[in-house]
Amino acid sequence: MDKKNALRAGALAAGTTLMMLLMSSPALALTRDDGDDPGQGLSVMETLGQFVLAPIVLFAVIAGLVMVLDGSTDRRPKAKAKAKA
Repeated sequence: MDKKNALRAGALAAGTTLMMLLMSSPALALTRDDGDDPGQGLSVMETLGQFVLAPIVLFAVIAGLVMVLDGSTDRRPKAKAKAKA
C-alpha cells in the first residue's frame, strides 16, 4: 500500500472513531429509564473472573481441542521450492 492510501485509511479510521466517540455520550447513561432495575454490581474478583479468567480458559480449551483433534501427521515445515532462473 502506498503512502497516499495509508494516509487516507488512517484519516478515515480516525474520523470514524472521533464520530463514534462524539455520538455516544456517556451522559445519557446517567438518566434512568422507566422500569430500569439494574441489580447489584460485581465485586473485583467476579469482574476479573468473568472478563479475564473465563476468556483465557475458553481460549485454552479451544486451542487444546484443536491440537488434540488435529488429524495432520506432518508437523515439519515444508521446504521451499528453489526458483528456476
